[in-house]
Amino acid sequence: MTEITGARRSDPSASRGRTTVADVVVEKIAGMAARDVRGVYALGSGFARSMGSMRERMPGAGSGKSATRGVSVEVGEKQAAIDLEIVVDYGVSITDVAGEVRENVISAVERMADREVVEVNITVSDVKLPDEEDEGEERERIQ
Repeated sequence: MTEITGARRSDPSASRGRTTVADVVVEKIAGMAARDVRGVYALGSGFARSMGSMRERMPGAGSGKSATRGVSVEVGEKQAAIDLEIVVDYGVSITDVAGEVRENVISAVERMADREVVEVNITVSDVKLPDEEDEGEERERIQ
């Protein structure tokens, strides 16, 4: 976890306490910002997504998809470094998608968590082909 102490801007309330931002908060912000980019099919490798979908089906294991799957961060008092693992849709420019993801993540983390993002490293681990069934679609068809 990181803390913001003292007056960072012209905010008089900053001198009357401190705000702590947990690493998981930055992970969630980065994950949501990456998912918002057109051409990003999913975050995480195929294995991580498979394990996540199995975990989601277990009673009491939490609800919904993990917002931090495929995201890891190092957060300091003033800076953050972010690593993302993404799956892109077939037919999109991987370079363009990665650039848009990088810009969106930097903007969101700097605006919401007040951290300077020093780097966003992106690994494209897979491409979603049009004829591949989604794990969720296959499960719904079988049930």
